Amino acid sequence: MTSNGRPLEDTIAEAERIAVAASAQNVRVKLLGGAGIHLHSPSAHHAPLRRKYGDLDYVISTRDRKAALAFFPSLGYEANERFNLMQGDRRLYFFDATNGKQVDVFIDVIRMSHVIDLRGRLAHNGPCASPSDLLLSKLQIYEINRKDLVDLTALLLDHPIAAPKDKEIDEAIDPAYIARLGCEDWGLCRTLQINMEKLRHTVDELDVDRDLVRSRLDELWTAVEAQPKPLKWRMRAQVGDRMRWYELPEEVRSPYQPE
Repeated sequence: MTSNGRPLEDTIAEAERIAVAASAQNVRVKLLGGAGIHLHSPSAHHAPLRRKYGDLDYVISTRDRKAALAFFPSLGYEANERFNLMQGDRRLYFFDATNGKQVDVFIDVIRMSHVIDLRGRLAHNGPCASPSDLLLSKLQIYEINRKDLVDLTALLLDHPIAAPKDKEIDEAIDPAYIARLGCEDWGLCRTLQINMEKLRHTVDELDVDRDLVRSRLDELWTAVEAQPKPLKWRMRAQVGDRMRWYELPEEVRSPYQPE
C-alpha cells in the first residue's frame, strides 16, 4: 500500500481521512467509540453534546487483519510490534507519534468490561459500526464516564429504536439484538441496566430532548425485560452483585504517553 501522508491532529478529521483511504483500498475497518458516534450522530456536532476526542478505536474481521497491518502504517502510523505479535490474533495497536495518539483495533470481538462478538456484523457499507453496536460498545463499559454518557445521548437522540429493514444493518438501534445479547449474559445485562440508569440522570442535566431519550431507553429496556432468560442467566441472577460480573481492562500505554 502506498503512503497517504501523516495523521492529522484533529481526531474527527483524521477519522474521516482514514475512512476515505479505507474505502479507496477496500479495507473494512469500522470506527467505534465517541468518534464513531460523532460521524453517525449530528447531535454530537454541537453543544451541549459536542466534545473533543482522543484516540481512535476500530473493529475489523479476521479476514481483514493482514490488510489492516499494512493499512495503518501506510497512513503514517507505527505498529506496536511487540503487542501485535503477542495479541495480534484478537487486537492490534498503532501509534501516531506526531500527535501522541493511538489506534486500537479489535478483531471480530470487543473485549472490554464485557465481550461483544461482532462476527457477521461488519460487512455493511460505511465507516462506522452499526448504531446498535456503537450503543453496546459504550453501554458495556462498567467504569462509564460522563463523556461516554454524552456520546450515548447523541446516539439515542438521532437513531430510532426499531428492527433493521430487509435484514440489513441500518440507521436504527435494534432492540431485539440488544435484548438477545443482554439475555445471553447476566453480567452484560446488569451493566446495561446500571448504565441506562446513569444515562437517565445525565440526560436530566443536559439541554436536549430528554423525553425522546427517556422514551428510547424505555423501549430498549422493555425489550430486554421481555426477552426469555435461559436457566444459566437466571441462576447467575440469583447470585447478583455479590460476585463481580465485569472486567476492568488494562490500557496499553503508548511510548509517547508520559508515565
